[in-house]
Amino acid sequence: MLFRDLIAIKRDTGRYNPDQIRRVVSAITDGSASDAQVGAWAMAVILNGLDNDETIALTRAMRDSGDVLTWDLPGPVVDKHSTGGIGDNVSLILAPALAACGVFVPMISGRGLGHTGGTLDKLDAIPGYVTQPDISHFRHVTRAVGCAIIGQTADVAPADKRLYAVRDVTATVESKPLICASILSKKLAAGLDALVLDVKFGSGAFVPTQDDAKILARLLVSVANGAGCTTSAILTDMNEPVASAAGNALETANAIRLLRGDDVDGRLWDVTIALGAELLFRSGAAKSVALGIDKLTEALASGAAAEKFAKMVKALGGPGDILERFESHLPQADIIAEVYASDAGFVSTIDGRALGDVVVNLGGGRRVATDKIDYRVGLDHLAGVGAFADPETPIARVHAASSDGADRAIAAVQSAYGISADVPDPGPLIAESLS
Repeated sequence: MLFRDLIAIKRDTGRYNPDQIRRVVSAITDGSASDAQVGAWAMAVILNGLDNDETIALTRAMRDSGDVLTWDLPGPVVDKHSTGGIGDNVSLILAPALAACGVFVPMISGRGLGHTGGTLDKLDAIPGYVTQPDISHFRHVTRAVGCAIIGQTADVAPADKRLYAVRDVTATVESKPLICASILSKKLAAGLDALVLDVKFGSGAFVPTQDDAKILARLLVSVANGAGCTTSAILTDMNEPVASAAGNALETANAIRLLRGDDVDGRLWDVTIALGAELLFRSGAAKSVALGIDKLTEALASGAAAEKFAKMVKALGGPGDILERFESHLPQADIIAEVYASDAGFVSTIDGRALGDVVVNLGGGRRVATDKIDYRVGLDHLAGVGAFADPETPIARVHAASSDGADRAIAAVQSAYGISADVPDPGPLIAESLS
């Protein structure tokens, strides 16, 4: 069957059998389907969907498109995944914190999608850090350090690597079945004992509402547990950034400051602890979620998590003194400008997608897959919902490569912030847990 015939099945609202799914994935993997065809197939899926059985078959086929790792380690093998948001640098903190608690974290992460930043792009801001080592080195670092954050190699879920890039530039990121298959194919290929998912909803997420997030979370949990990996999920509010920074080097610096104990973003801390405690409990490394919270808090407060981060960075080619001298290692923008609200009041709303677009337009993200990223640019000192703002109190700082870029970014950030006279109720950060 020709790939165009496979596209036509879904275009015409047909249903795939497992063999047809395997044919789709094989053509994506071996290159016999062109980028245009892969994009057309993804568009047919986002318009007409895949049912649960089709999604399971797609996830398994994408997992099996490359190597599936096995481990022999003196502790559980775990990981987390976020569906993407603004200022989401949780992985940089959580992986070493979990390693400090005695579990192993072989984290296979992705690059930025659409308006959201990617973990790998943040790590690429660290000079020398190799985000795509060979599998043997990935195994070595995971065993020796306890954690390793890398990108998809040619050996792990290669179908997802190609499809991920095409989705990013064809407005097909938001498809729940494709999100599910993308996340789980590489996570299941990593040979995990337990997985926790951070499914985000709100203005800065790909999923706009809590109800939609619950549908996606249930799909992810169902498929992953059905494939033999103990999996749970939390639903988190993405109506404002997770951290107070958005942009690759800026988010990396923000994570290092938290690891060092210099400056702690409350939302970032809370999400990190919630995900980590759930993983420690589900993997058997803690007898309860409460004890998991205690273990993670101690790992961060004692500096053990920071030490693991430094060892991981050095083992993957980065500078050995990243903790002590991160400001000299991370690239910095030529222009830094403060952003002020036009009216006095309290931050009532934040358009997260608009902030993400600001970072992309500054050069910190990709419009097309071949775009090069400027790791220096972005936003920091982002005021959260409920913060006081006036024409003399900044709501953000812009880091830009040019004056014109800074001016455009300032105007866009001002438009993204809603100011009201009353102090708003932002609602709970963690809305639900599912297992």
